[in-house]
Amino acid sequence: MPQVVDFVNVSTEGLESSPVAQALAGLRANEARHYKNKYDHVFTVDPAEDVPETVEWVRRVLKEERDIVFASRPLQATAFEVDGLRMAYVFYESGLALNVMYGIEEGAKRAVGFKLAEGMEVPEELAERFKFARQKSKLAGTIRGSYFVIKGEY
Repeated sequence: MPQVVDFVNVSTEGLESSPVAQALAGLRANEARHYKNKYDHVFTVDPAEDVPETVEWVRRVLKEERDIVFASRPLQATAFEVDGLRMAYVFYESGLALNVMYGIEEGAKRAVGFKLAEGMEVPEELAERFKFARQKSKLAGTIRGSYFVIKGEY
């Protein structure tokens, strides 16, 4: 059963095995707040093993676009459509929050975004390939983020 992500009372439920569980929970809550405020969308997550099609789709996009395969275990994932965008998120044990934004219409924006929870190191898979910008969040502390544009069809 999907878990509604509460951005008022931040919980580490489902993320407890992460060494940066509290920061990752704040990052997840920050995303939930964004979708509620911008789209009036309730952000829910499932255990990654319960939504293998979402995890696999994200894995495929990363592998085919940039030959990226993460060693970290996916803990939670979600997929939904909002405002003409197919969105997918995977939250990894390392503290990485990854999203795929895929515009449904031809020519729409399509990108993969990476956000690193406060306290985690830049994953080896990304360290030499991406620069990370910093942003402050009341829920997540300092978030480091980067992205790339998707060129293929998925």
